[in-house]
Amino acid sequence: MKVVLLVLYFAVLIGIGLYCRKHATDVDGFVLGGRNVGPWLTAFAYGTSYFSAVVFVGYAGQFGWKYGIAATWAGIGNALIGSLMAWFILGRRTRVMTRHLDTATMPQFFEKRFGSKSLKIGAAIIIFIFMIPYTASLYNGLSRLFGMAFSIDYSVCILLMAVLTAIYVIAGGYMATAINDFIQGVVMLAGISAVIYAVLESKGGFMSALDGLARVTDENYSTPGIFASFFGTDPLNLLFVVILTSLGTWGLPQMVQKFYAIKNEQAIQKGTVISTLFAFVVAGGCYFLGGFGRLFSDQIDIKANGFDSVVPTMLSGLSDGMIALVVILVLSASMSTLSSLVIVSASTLALDLIKGNFAKDMSDAKQVFLIRILIVVFIAISAVLALVQYKSSVNFIAQLMGISWGAMAGAFLAPFMYSLYSKKVSTAACWTCFIFASVLMSANMLIRSAFPVIMQSPINSGAIAMLAGLIIVPIVSALTTSPDKKLVDDAFKCYDEKIMVPLSTSLNSEK
Repeated sequence: MKVVLLVLYFAVLIGIGLYCRKHATDVDGFVLGGRNVGPWLTAFAYGTSYFSAVVFVGYAGQFGWKYGIAATWAGIGNALIGSLMAWFILGRRTRVMTRHLDTATMPQFFEKRFGSKSLKIGAAIIIFIFMIPYTASLYNGLSRLFGMAFSIDYSVCILLMAVLTAIYVIAGGYMATAINDFIQGVVMLAGISAVIYAVLESKGGFMSALDGLARVTDENYSTPGIFASFFGTDPLNLLFVVILTSLGTWGLPQMVQKFYAIKNEQAIQKGTVISTLFAFVVAGGCYFLGGFGRLFSDQIDIKANGFDSVVPTMLSGLSDGMIALVVILVLSASMSTLSSLVIVSASTLALDLIKGNFAKDMSDAKQVFLIRILIVVFIAISAVLALVQYKSSVNFIAQLMGISWGAMAGAFLAPFMYSLYSKKVSTAACWTCFIFASVLMSANMLIRSAFPVIMQSPINSGAIAMLAGLIIVPIVSALTTSPDKKLVDDAFKCYDEKIMVPLSTSLNSEK
């Protein structure tokens, strides 16, 4: 049954990729779906790119084990800050300004918004470098569940996921990814709900499981019932987790780029609601499930197998049908995120580094062909690094994601958001933010022991990098040369364009 379900699932993904070839004939179509993607597809593309095996296996397991049921706060933060507020604050303005500036990638936005080619190149390099550890973490989480369900070797899991993703992304581009994301999102919603019910029922139901969690003891904590408490064992570090995983989406290229492709105002309004509800169910459900991990402590050896073994162990006692659903659930989450990452990485490298620097004149067809080639290259590199990482000292999924998100969101969040709202942001402020976040997270990866205790965690350092950017940009902008007034005024004039709206949206003035 497990094999049959997987084969059918793979056939659907590939079929959609082939069907969407007609939408991927030019750069705008391949990278952004022709900027004509409706609310359901956009919202699900946003949500499925947001949540992957990193959340389901890595973060849910690690933080559920550390903080107990209080880890659910991370899922609530993902819904309210990472989805609702992100759509509300960034969605409309991003769609309007990026279309006005005719930009398809975040580096292109920085180039045209500030008239700086060097900013484009710097942003492209950051994206290309720090996408890789995140991509490697996707393979790692998936491999543990495939190993549990099918006893398949890790290298086979990587090859399978890489080849399938490459086929449908290369064939259909963004539109194929968006349609598949919708299907994968439905699987994720149904899967996480069913899994939570099955796991809690195996422990006697919700109240019985919660009572059991309240009775769990740990030599490091003297407070009775600490793992079933409101704020858990360590509220400060839990807050850093909420900040990194929630605020981070505001500056991640693969997330922000979803706003580039929105069809119209109605799509933004509906997409905001849909993506928020999606996050509540999927992210809230994942962290809520992970919070009960210690009920399985008799089967889990954290020292030997790490936190990434928590969720697979919780699921190992389920029926074959449920395990098949779980595997498809995590495969859906991981492949949707991987497809989003490789499109962003390949288009960034092709359009922002190669075009104009190494190839002066490239037709639309050649650009699309180059992006397709680079998708293959990027998937291959990330697969190889996933194998290398599996045997290295960096074995926790959460560490890899913390480094990647901290660097990219720390570099881009503040410059991008402020640039949509303020005419005073300077090029120097952008560079300062780029360098600060990149250096901080690189140092955290290479010389972690030299950091203060609270910053030795990549999670905490990543959250600090994001928050620091919100302070760095306005201060440096106030102290450095203002951007060219004509350039900025031209960028912002798109917001002044008048449109006709129905009375249901806005009342006219009474005469």
